[in-house]
Amino acid sequence: MTADLTASRMVSANLTADRPTFVTHLECSLTGERYEADRLHGLSAAGRPLLVRYDLEAAGKAVTREAIAARPTDLWRWRELLPVRNTADIVSLGEIETPLVPIPEAGAANVIVKDEGRLPTGSFKARGLVMAVAMARALGVTRIAMPTNGNAGAALAAYATRCGIETIVFCPEDTPEINVREIAMQGARVWRVNGLIDDCGAIVAEGAKQGRWFDFSTLKEPYRIEGKKTMGLELAAQLGWRLPRAIFYPTGGGTGLIGMWKAFAELEALGWIGPERPKMFAVQADGCAPIVKAFDDGVNHAERWENAHTIAAGIRVPRAVGDFLILAAVRESGGKALAVSDAEIARAVDDAARKDGLLLCPEGGATLAAYRRALAEGLIGAEDSAVLFNCATGLKYPMPAADNALDRTRPIDFDLL
Repeated sequence: MTADLTASRMVSANLTADRPTFVTHLECSLTGERYEADRLHGLSAAGRPLLVRYDLEAAGKAVTREAIAARPTDLWRWRELLPVRNTADIVSLGEIETPLVPIPEAGAANVIVKDEGRLPTGSFKARGLVMAVAMARALGVTRIAMPTNGNAGAALAAYATRCGIETIVFCPEDTPEINVREIAMQGARVWRVNGLIDDCGAIVAEGAKQGRWFDFSTLKEPYRIEGKKTMGLELAAQLGWRLPRAIFYPTGGGTGLIGMWKAFAELEALGWIGPERPKMFAVQADGCAPIVKAFDDGVNHAERWENAHTIAAGIRVPRAVGDFLILAAVRESGGKALAVSDAEIARAVDDAARKDGLLLCPEGGATLAAYRRALAEGLIGAEDSAVLFNCATGLKYPMPAADNALDRTRPIDFDLL
């Protein structure tokens, strides 16, 4: 083991003392078939995502919500409800609790943004990938490949490099240059593909079939959901164990929405929250809205969206393997799948920046646009509490040119400033 890896493990070990973990098995999300824990798994035999299950009765006896609240506010304080058994397998770059930021001018008095852009690598992909990489490390994976629209690849590259796992990333050819460079700089081999993210995924799947690498595509391994569910655990704790009336979530692969819905069920089983649930709004762009179409059509699986396009690259996902889980959560919650236009997204980003000083990414702007749509259509009331997820820092995305400049060759008229 290198000195760098030793140091990394020492830092990780300082995050939390060894605590009991309560994983019992994995379960097919479609059929309920059980799979053994502590083994390397991809999709189930039915070709669907596996869900991690816990002995929640034992977990509830081992830890209380008051004890959780007293711990340092990072992702790893939820250790009893996470799958990593050994502290030595934790890999971390400092996964903080992300803040809740009101946007009363661009939104409303009871609208807050959970700003996931404060996480390592600048996006909420850090939550899922830190957990998935930690489990890959624990299970002996040495080479990983993934398709990405940008932010997931950056998070994977950072965490895999941190613990010495080789990484190959495939991204659509129009992925923002900053994302491609970020992935490469953090140690992954990155390839541009003439196609969309599911075309990249097909390459990853074929390579995995040939035994070249382990497939880390969204929901094709069980543990990214567990990292993403910390958004729901964290939100409940931040709001005093009372959930908001509505959650607006930018939905491509939908891992976070699925994860939060799972988190709420686990919290209720622990007795830490009641049965009330937020209305879950799955937000997509109208240039790529397979979940919205499936919701409106009343079906459980979404067809591939052809000619997908939107300025919000993170939600440009033509097909999601967990579509039925996304749709189930939205329907069970009394929420809805909503599509918004690129013009609405751009306007929302501009409004939040100019009126509230919060720079949203385009996907975060989509949630504000969808909130406005839901309000206008009477799906929620102006007095209802709502949480919008800003999934990445807006600093990663192109911005319009500043429209003011001073000509220093001429005298300055301070009355104009």
